[in-house]
Amino acid sequence: MNLFTDTLRKVYVFVFARKALYSFNLLLYKLSMRGLGIMNHENDDISGENAFVKFMLNTGRFNSGVILDVGANIGGYSVMLRNKKVSLPIYAFEPHPVAYNKLEEAAGMHHFIPVQKGAGETALTTYIYDYVENKGSEHASMYKEVIADFRKSEVEEIPIDLTTIDEFIEDNRLARIALLKVDTEGNELNVLKGARKAIADGIINVVQIEFNEMNVISRTFFKDIIDILPGYDFYRLLPDGLKALGEYNVAAFEIFAFQNIVAIRR
Repeated sequence: MNLFTDTLRKVYVFVFARKALYSFNLLLYKLSMRGLGIMNHENDDISGENAFVKFMLNTGRFNSGVILDVGANIGGYSVMLRNKKVSLPIYAFEPHPVAYNKLEEAAGMHHFIPVQKGAGETALTTYIYDYVENKGSEHASMYKEVIADFRKSEVEEIPIDLTTIDEFIEDNRLARIALLKVDTEGNELNVLKGARKAIADGIINVVQIEFNEMNVISRTFFKDIIDILPGYDFYRLLPDGLKALGEYNVAAFEIFAFQNIVAIRR
């Protein structure tokens, strides 16, 4: 830290670190998080996903391979890719039977492949949890607490089947994964654990993960995601593109609020 920065920090603490300014500082903190690409979920422009797809197209990363959309819900992400002229085969995974019916309809209209399974560390039959009054919601999770505690709602338990990414790659003889997108309401690390062989073999080029408050429930740190993806550089999505995160730093990385993280294989 240089002399100017150190002096500025001390002045800021002396002037602003006051109980009377706590609400003001909290507002600044929330606005700063927005500027860091956190809590920007309103649409694909603000979330950075439009800029990300443009980057993938411009750099040729969508020229070969397939896309795995894990946690597809009713297909919004896969439809967005098709609307942006991404022509690679897309496998969209959704285990919730109600959401899957809508996904299947979208897949027929937009020419991608629906898969009525979730993904995890092992292949098995288990349960997903959803709102009782809103079947097939995008908040459905492998963790009951996501609905019961975070959403303060009654919970419905639905039996589902899980596969693993490694098993799916082997069964479908896939040689290259251009993009593995994972949005599974806290279960992201387990999805990656089920892709250990593919990660080690270097056939997954880019991973996009939503990291948010659900990871508190699943006890997943950002560091866990980094550790399971050796040989990848990490970026956070902003409205105008990807920002390299650089060397791991607890204060800058372990922020449990909505953000789109991209890992690109070196």
